[in-house]
Amino acid sequence: MNDTPGWASPGSAPSNGQNSGVPNPAGPTDGPSSKWSKEQPPPGQWSAPSGPGPVPGPPASGWGGAPQGGWGRPPAAAKPGVIPLRPLGVGEILDGAVSTLRAHWRTVLAVTVSVSVVTQIASILVERYLLPEPPAVNPDATPEEALQQSMESLQASMIAMGPALLIMLIGTLLTTALLTVVISRSVLGRPVTLPEAWREARPRLPHLLALILLLPVGSALVMCVGILPGVLIGGAGVLLSVVGGIAATVVVIWLMIRFALAPPALVLERQGVIASLRRSAKLVQGAWWRVFGITLLTILLAFLVSMVIAIPFTIIGFAADGVGFSDFISGNSPVGWPFLIISGIGSVIASSITYPISAGVTALLYVDQRIRREALDLELARAAGVPGYGTEPPGNHAAQG
Repeated sequence: MNDTPGWASPGSAPSNGQNSGVPNPAGPTDGPSSKWSKEQPPPGQWSAPSGPGPVPGPPASGWGGAPQGGWGRPPAAAKPGVIPLRPLGVGEILDGAVSTLRAHWRTVLAVTVSVSVVTQIASILVERYLLPEPPAVNPDATPEEALQQSMESLQASMIAMGPALLIMLIGTLLTTALLTVVISRSVLGRPVTLPEAWREARPRLPHLLALILLLPVGSALVMCVGILPGVLIGGAGVLLSVVGGIAATVVVIWLMIRFALAPPALVLERQGVIASLRRSAKLVQGAWWRVFGITLLTILLAFLVSMVIAIPFTIIGFAADGVGFSDFISGNSPVGWPFLIISGIGSVIASSITYPISAGVTALLYVDQRIRREALDLELARAAGVPGYGTEPPGNHAAQG
C-alpha cells in the first residue's frame, strides 16, 4: 500500500468492525504494590521505566499508535497537519476544515474565488439573456385562471432551475476535486499549490462528473417512484402522493448520507464511480447517524454564513437598483444590472468561504472513518514522516522475505 493517503488503496483491514487492526494499549504488568521496591525515587522525579533497549517500530504507543502522554494522561496523538491523527470529534472536524482554509488560504481562495466568479457570471448571463420572462400575474384572476397562472409560474421556475443547477454542478465538481487534494495534503502538513492540485485532480474529473450527475438523477427517480402512483390515480390519489413523497424523501436522505463519502473516495483512492459508492457505503455503515448529524450541522452553518453575507449585499442591490422587495416578489419590476452585480459579489464572497468548509468536512469525515475502521492514522503518520513510525507499512519485509 502506498504511504501517501491521497493515493492509497482502500486498505487491507476490514471495515466491518471498529478499530480493526489498531493496536490496543498494553495492560499493566506490575504486580501488587507490596512487591514494589522500598527504594523509590524522591517525589516529582519519577520517570517512566525504560526497557532493556530500543524496541523497533513506533514509540511506546497508546490508542491508535499515538505516543503516550505520560503516566495518568491520555495518549498524545501526532498532529503533523490540521488534525490529530486519531478518531476525531465534531469540533475537530470543523476546526480542521477552517484550519485548512487558514493554512492554505492562497490555494483555497484561488480555487473558490475563481470557480465562484466564473459560475456567478455564467448564472447572471443565463438569467439575463437566455431565460424567458416570468409570466405576468393578474391579481383579479378567477380561481381557474389563478390555477393556470400558478402552473405557468411553476413551469417557468423549473426551466430557470435547469441552467442554474448545471452551473452549480460544474462549480461543485471543480471545487470538490481540487479542495479534496488540498485537504489531503493539509492533513500531512504539506504545502500544495494550485497547479499541483489541478495536476492530481484532473484525471478524476470525468469520474467525479459522472458521480455528481448520478446522485441527483437517482434521487429524482426515487421521488418519481414515490409520487407517480398517486398522480396517475387522479384526485383520489392525492393522499397516496403525499405519503409516497414523504417516504421517497426519507429514502433519498438515507441514500445521500450513505454515499456522502463517495467523492473523496473517488478522488483520493482512484476509485471508479460504482466502486466509490460501495466504498462510501462501507465506511458509513454503522455510523449513519453520526455522518448525518455532522453533514446537517455543516449545511446549517454554511447556510447561516451565506445569509449573513448575502443579506447586506441584497439590501444594497435593491437600493442601488431602485426596486422594492415587494415589487421583486410580485415580478412587477424586474431587477437590473446594479442588483445582479452587487448581489453576485455577495454570492462570490459567501461561496469562497462556504465551499472550503463543506468540502473540508466531507474529506475529513472520510479520513476519520478510515482512522476508526482501518487504522489509517498509522499510515498517515508514516507518510508525514512522524518519528518512530517508519517509512513503510509493517509486514512489508515479511512479505518480501
